[in-house]
Amino acid sequence: MRWNMTILASCLAAAGCVGNSASERQDANVESSLQYDSVPCDQLLAQRNGLAQQYNLPTTAKPTFSNPAMGFGPFTPDMRSKAQRDSDKASGEIDAMNRSIDRRDCGKPDKQKKFALPG
Repeated sequence: MRWNMTILASCLAAAGCVGNSASERQDANVESSLQYDSVPCDQLLAQRNGLAQQYNLPTTAKPTFSNPAMGFGPFTPDMRSKAQRDSDKASGEIDAMNRSIDRRDCGKPDKQKKFALPG
C-alpha cells in the first residue's frame, strides 16, 4: 500500500512539473502592462481594438481562471482547445493594454488644455 502511494505521489508531482497544467498556462496569460507604455496611445488603442475584434472579445476583456479542486491546480491538465487558449491569451494582452491606457490617460482630453486660459 505504501509503495502504491509513493508511485501515485511521484506521478502526480511529475504531471504538475511538465508545464502543461491548466493553472500554469492560465497564469502565463497575465502580462505586464509596462511593455505597452512606450507605444503611442493612438496606436495602442487601435492595437487593442483590433485584437479584441480578431478574437471576438470585448475591449474590457480580462484573463480568466478555472477553479480546480483545492490543491489539484498544478496537477490538472490543460484541456482547453487551441482556439480557447489563444482567446485567453488575447484577453491577457487586452487587459495589459487597458492598464497601460488607463495609467497614461490615453483617449482622454489633455488635462493641461482643459484648464488653459483662452488666448
